[in-house]
Amino acid sequence: MTGFGKATREINNKKFSVEIRSLNSRQLDLSVRLPSLYREKEVELRNHIAKELKRGKIDISLYFDAAAGDKNHRLNMALATHYYQSLKMLTAQFEEADRPTDMLSVILKMPEILHIEKPEVDPGEWKHITGLIGEAIQAFVGFRNDEGKALEVDILSRINNISNLLEAITPFEKVRIANVRERIRSNMEELGLDDRFDENRFEQELIYYLEKLDINEEKVRLKSHCNLFLQTLAEPDSQGKKLGFISQEIGREINTIGSKANNADIQKLVVQMKDELEKIKEQALNVL
Repeated sequence: MTGFGKATREINNKKFSVEIRSLNSRQLDLSVRLPSLYREKEVELRNHIAKELKRGKIDISLYFDAAAGDKNHRLNMALATHYYQSLKMLTAQFEEADRPTDMLSVILKMPEILHIEKPEVDPGEWKHITGLIGEAIQAFVGFRNDEGKALEVDILSRINNISNLLEAITPFEKVRIANVRERIRSNMEELGLDDRFDENRFEQELIYYLEKLDINEEKVRLKSHCNLFLQTLAEPDSQGKKLGFISQEIGREINTIGSKANNADIQKLVVQMKDELEKIKEQALNVL
């Protein structure tokens, strides 16, 4: 969900710029920075962006450089003339040495001499600004799409690696069962119990024990979760949260296989699967 988009345009002799940046977030966390003139449009702008961008910690900034002649300060000439006449009459009563020499600086400090006009938003200008914001959003989405394509390749590669590692477990399963059987028999022989037990009962207890180590169900579920992950990834709509949920289920099955493995070779494959899954989880945070 990281991204960046920028657009600039000259509107009514003012150069406007819009920048959009985002970081990962489970929800839409929107921060809007607008010049004071356009603050009244913040709610409208937030609603518009929320429809276009679903998730992420998003910062959007709008700023402009006004033309040199576009100033909002106005000098109150009538009031300044009144102050001047009053000061002139007042200073006439002073001795020449005591008369102030710079009445202009005094007048400019008087109340309400400089008036700051608060302009209103021009509907036509705002329409152009919203178009500019749309351009920035398109650039932002394009950035995300390019990043998404690279993410898709990486995630596909890693989920396929998990599937391949899962298939690699099969040859070790048969060896594992035989090793467990042989180890139990060897332990009984060391204890001198090999000639004092019922062979049928031994086989029954062995089957019961080996059932607890059986990982066939976990393998089936893990394969199913991997297929579901690939199907979800191929859907046209963004499914970042769903991919996160499926990743959690994949992790549960891998952990269970590891806890039941009782075999060094299988444990190595489980560690590799966990490594691939952690990288998938990190990348899935970038998916909307």
